[in-house]
Amino acid sequence: MAVHPVPVPVRTATPVPDGRSAIRDRNRNAVLDAVLDLFSEDNLSPGPEEVALRVGLSVRSVYRYFDDHDSLTRAAIARNIERVTPLFLIPGIGEGDREDRVARFVAARLRLQAEVGSTVRAARIRATFDPLVAEDVDGARVFLREQVGRHFAPELSTGDAVRDRARLAAVDALFTFESLDHYLVHRRLSTGEVRPLLTDALDTLLRP
Repeated sequence: MAVHPVPVPVRTATPVPDGRSAIRDRNRNAVLDAVLDLFSEDNLSPGPEEVALRVGLSVRSVYRYFDDHDSLTRAAIARNIERVTPLFLIPGIGEGDREDRVARFVAARLRLQAEVGSTVRAARIRATFDPLVAEDVDGARVFLREQVGRHFAPELSTGDAVRDRARLAAVDALFTFESLDHYLVHRRLSTGEVRPLLTDALDTLLRP
C-alpha cells in the first residue's frame, strides 16, 4: 500500500454551500462531533440512538446523513484524523542535536496521543472487521514508523543493519498508541509523569 506524506486521504475543495447545504453540513458535523465525544468517554462504538440523544436530533435525522452505523463511525474517525493531521508532523524533522530531537519527538507524540488517542482506540476495534479502517490504521502505523527513522537517522543508520533495525523497532514500539495508552489510560499516569520516563528510555535506546 502506498504511504502518503500524511496518513489521511487528500480531499478536494468544495463549493461554498447554499443555506440549506450549510445547515445540513452543520448538523452532519454535529453528529460526527457527538460520536467523537462518546469515543473520548470510552464509548468506542456508539449506536445512532446514543448519538442522536447526545446531539439533540432524531435517529431518523442521523440516518439522513449516514447510511448506517459503519459509515457513521468511519466518517467520525476520518473527521478527527483530518482535523489533527498537522499533529502527525514534526516540524524540522531530523534537525538539531540528539537531545533536542528526543525532546521534540516525545512532546509531539504525547500531543498526538492526547488529541487522537480515543479515536485510534475506536479505529483499532473497527479495524478487526472493517477493511477500510484497517487500511487507514496500517497506513498510520507505517507513516509513524518511518517518521522515527527520518527523525533519528544519525542514530539508526550506523551501518550495522541488524542493530539499526532492532533499535528502530524498539523506538517504534515504545511510542505506539497502544504503548502510550498503557501508561496514560491503563496505568493512569499523568503526562508529566510519562514524559521523563519516555525521554530517558528513548535516549538510552539511541545511545551509541
